Amino acid sequence: MLVLNDTRVIPARLHGYKPTGGRIEVFLVERSSEEKVPGSDGWVESWRVLLRGLGHCPVGTRLRFDAPLVAEVCERGERGNAVVRFAGQGPSGLLTAIEQIGTIPLPPYIEAARRHTAPVPAIDDKVRYQTVYARAPGAVAAPTAGLHFTEALLDKIRADGHEVARVTLHVGPGTFRPVETSDPTQHQLDAERFEIGEEAAASIRRAQSEGRPIVAVGTTVVRTLETLARRGTIEAGPGSTTLMILRRDDFRIVTDLVTNFHLPRSSLLMLVSAFAGRENVLSAYREAIDRGYRFYSYGDAMFIRPGRLST
Repeated sequence: MLVLNDTRVIPARLHGYKPTGGRIEVFLVERSSEEKVPGSDGWVESWRVLLRGLGHCPVGTRLRFDAPLVAEVCERGERGNAVVRFAGQGPSGLLTAIEQIGTIPLPPYIEAARRHTAPVPAIDDKVRYQTVYARAPGAVAAPTAGLHFTEALLDKIRADGHEVARVTLHVGPGTFRPVETSDPTQHQLDAERFEIGEEAAASIRRAQSEGRPIVAVGTTVVRTLETLARRGTIEAGPGSTTLMILRRDDFRIVTDLVTNFHLPRSSLLMLVSAFAGRENVLSAYREAIDRGYRFYSYGDAMFIRPGRLST
């Protein structure tokens, strides 16, 4: 049983203007509500966002963008956290609008590299920074283990007799936040929303009962399945997870893992080390460095079975 995460990265980085004319960056994190405006055909959507450049503008500040889109700051928190309300034209209207004005929020290390090279067209990122099976919009980062799969490869996997199921976990910006505590158990992951359909849940339960390997494509799939497993059984429906996995005993359902080479001090690397064993992972990283493997989002990958690791 191969399990994929079919979330789709949205162009979450918006550039707009304050009433003074000053520029502001709005980074969409997660939709918090959506409702119809009474007595009209319009809708409003509230989003949790990260703001850069707002300065001392108070709650109630109206923001405008190059497209016919306006927003109002509803709440302000620390470190740029805020809630912004957008005016839309129907359910999920903002997602339609940002396809025209938003940019894909590439990982920081890609952004930093691009500052020293010629810019790549935004359309290239919108295509390349997605899995071929991306379906459900809502992520601000790609589940990068899935970037290794093509439609032809997935067809071959199915033709060879393997079953494929999909779950959805919308990757948030916290995926890039390093573990800064000396005790990793004190690190708090941001909540990320997930959903699993009836067909996928039934397929995974069946694979479990038949004793088949359950191969997670990426750490997002691991965290989704292991969160569900802690409820007792894999059942369909929505949910959210803050699960931080640090020990081999924390794995209850995933038997194998496909994953990229991750950044140091990341919760992702700690999850992989818990799964494969720290010394196995360090050995694989030494080989990757010696052989010139590529790391991170567009890099190479590992197939891990506890105790064994293939690159």
